[in-house]
Amino acid sequence: MSSRLISPRFLALTGTVVLWASAFPAIRVGIDGLGVQALSFLRIVIAAGALLLVAPFAKVRIPRSRDLPMIALCGATGITAYQLLLNWGEVEVAAGTASLLIAIVPAFSVLLGSLFLGERLSRNIVLGSVVAMAGAAVVSMARGTGGFTASALIILAAAVVQGVYHVATKPLLRHYTGLEVATYAMVAGTVFALPLGPATWHATLHAPADALASALYLGLLPSALGFVIWAYAVARLPLAASTAALYLVPPAALIISFVWLGEVPHFVELVGGAIGVAGVIMINRRGPAQRRGEQGAAPGRPAADRPVATR
Repeated sequence: MSSRLISPRFLALTGTVVLWASAFPAIRVGIDGLGVQALSFLRIVIAAGALLLVAPFAKVRIPRSRDLPMIALCGATGITAYQLLLNWGEVEVAAGTASLLIAIVPAFSVLLGSLFLGERLSRNIVLGSVVAMAGAAVVSMARGTGGFTASALIILAAAVVQGVYHVATKPLLRHYTGLEVATYAMVAGTVFALPLGPATWHATLHAPADALASALYLGLLPSALGFVIWAYAVARLPLAASTAALYLVPPAALIISFVWLGEVPHFVELVGGAIGVAGVIMINRRGPAQRRGEQGAAPGRPAADRPVATR
């Protein structure tokens, strides 16, 4: 048992959780010194450059021309729009709270999948989505005076575009690995983020060292390295294990935010976050037929419904 716990695949999964959880407080540090636009652009560019350096060693293939429109959609939503909205929302929303709101991405993913991919909505999915969104509502109103705060709504919009990204990756995952899809999307996101270049240049000239270090950390570790070790883990672990690991990101983010930034979450936020995670767990419950299909998936390539997340 002990040898299994320290195996490379479980270490990779643990590392992914820690890296993605640490992204939320790192964003707060970067925003203070760089602003939303510059931090978004720098993180995307650094991550894309790192993934392109890894690509030859990971045997990342050139995508087919017919897949470029879907790759562009992934880059525009899951990379550029997601980074801008999440960073914008974290100007006012605490890092730990943001992680609780982003945790309900699977609810949006499955609902969008039913609309655009014709996927069947089971009772667990419908009930889980309702529970997850109720949890998000509780978190969003925890510090508000009469309803959703604007910044919380912005982060929920980030969760929606992340859901679009997940749906758009499903057709691509039938032909490419998770790492390949992440690399394509990051490069496409860089192209869409190019208009942020001039503002980034001016912000960088006057940015403090800790903000620049935060941008470098976000691009190299949570984004680039996080994708590499995540792809390694999901290719070698059952779907249930890799999905369950994502449930640990919000509590890990709360702990890291407390240690790093001294943020203490409101009790109501914790309750709402627990409700949201419970809903996501309901959504991801698999029936016997689905479990048999997952066990028969090729070990070297993720199944089309495996999560390809971005942080």
